[in-house]
Amino acid sequence: MTTTHEVSTRELAELVEAGKIERVLFEYAYNLDMNRPDDLVELFTEDCYVAYGPNFGAEGRAAYRETLDGIGTFFTATSHHVSNMAVDFSDDLTSATVRSVLYAWHRYSKEGKADGYFFGQYHDDFVRDDEHGWRFSRRELRASGVVDFHVKKQIPIGRS
Repeated sequence: MTTTHEVSTRELAELVEAGKIERVLFEYAYNLDMNRPDDLVELFTEDCYVAYGPNFGAEGRAAYRETLDGIGTFFTATSHHVSNMAVDFSDDLTSATVRSVLYAWHRYSKEGKADGYFFGQYHDDFVRDDEHGWRFSRRELRASGVVDFHVKKQIPIGRS
């Protein structure tokens, strides 16, 4: 026996909006890997909050931009891979919480420093407006594990 399910307008809207959010996640990784900090910060709201570790992050887009100074000289290359995205929308589709998985490789400029690896998750809050589309309002990086990574203290994924 076969059953069919009619797709609702809401389900279609969520599918379209999830694709737009995924694109922002991919643009973030691309801009970070290409050393484009000015394009990177445009993906965030003015009042954003970013946490890459305990006591390592920023409040507000201007402060976040400052944390990106030097990424072109600190790294000779990076490669950020984002997958396993789960998107949950607010009732009015103007905000969303997003969880994704991250694998990141870092080649450091400092001679003799081993490549760094990060395995973990991003936990994000997004907001949407008619002028800018979807943007990060909050981004938190949580670690499952690291190898020779430059940030010595991480926020754990919270596995029990």
